[in-house]
Amino acid sequence: MMIWIGRFGVGFLMLVVLALVALWIAPRFLDRIYYRGPVSDHFDGEHFFNPDDRPTAGQRRSGISPLRFLRFALGMDRAPWPKSVPVQQAVPPARVEGETMRVTWIGHATVLIQTEGLNILTDPVWSERASPFSFMGPKRVRAPGVAFDRLPKIDVVLVSHNHYDHLDLPTLEPLWRRDRPLIVTPLGNDTILKANRIAAVALDWGERVEIRQGIDVIVDRVHHWGSRWGADRNRALWGGFTVTLPGGNLFFAGDTGWGDGGWASDVAKQGPYRLALIPIGAYLPRELMQSSHVAPDEAVAIYRAIGAANGLAVHWGTFQLSAEGIDAPAEALARDAGSMGIPPGRFRTTAPGEAWDVPTL
Repeated sequence: MMIWIGRFGVGFLMLVVLALVALWIAPRFLDRIYYRGPVSDHFDGEHFFNPDDRPTAGQRRSGISPLRFLRFALGMDRAPWPKSVPVQQAVPPARVEGETMRVTWIGHATVLIQTEGLNILTDPVWSERASPFSFMGPKRVRAPGVAFDRLPKIDVVLVSHNHYDHLDLPTLEPLWRRDRPLIVTPLGNDTILKANRIAAVALDWGERVEIRQGIDVIVDRVHHWGSRWGADRNRALWGGFTVTLPGGNLFFAGDTGWGDGGWASDVAKQGPYRLALIPIGAYLPRELMQSSHVAPDEAVAIYRAIGAANGLAVHWGTFQLSAEGIDAPAEALARDAGSMGIPPGRFRTTAPGEAWDVPTL
């Protein structure tokens, strides 16, 4: 018996040593350098950062207690979600010509925008899980509103940052092989795509690429962060997008917290905006999520700050990433938009697959 106890003790000690070695090696192994370039007001030579993220003298950052974070990580204190919600999938038209703008929410931050004969897709995710693994991680509750094989030919793809619920290689790889779209993304994310034989145009905040005469894609500053493996945090940039269009511009916020709100004022200068795609979900608990994700009332503040004529809420009701209920963001948005004087239907939620013909300016 004592021999077995001794062997168990040695084995346990070896496991502890291996775990400590893994903790020391893993961050180095999982770190990646996605971008090299000059120092700027949001890049220190190694990592990107939010210019408004550094507290001023005497200001204290809000945070979450270790116990609260542990409960959140273990899935405690979260509202229950159904395992699945029925979705009526749609078949979009091949093209929408002229200034007519038809938008279809696919789910989460994925939206199909059809206008001017162009098909534009934001943060395409058709995977069952928002995760690096197919067997674990947040699982899709609402199926995509359009089946992948019924998706029309895509001309432009906007990839806002490298989180798995926004940069989904299992979706982007077949999409690239099928359509060869112009993929626009902030700095560094192109490295991830090119490693998987996907070409992309990487831009800094404020830079633009022309799609055709009079229609450009501009990468905008928003307040967020990026990572694929934890250790590579902020090695690649995050951003929103403005698409200039003859009938009024399109804004896609990607993923964002409010920060100091200054970025929204900068975006407003590039208007007028016919439509803004703004996230409303994954906002609880606030002490953990507030620097990364806006709550519905802040989404309304963004909508008003950029002067958008119309708004579509995204980033909700698809993957359970936080503590609120599955439909809580949509319900809160309806209340907050009404209380802030937004006319009914101007800043709305839709069902996956539901098409909306966006009013002109």
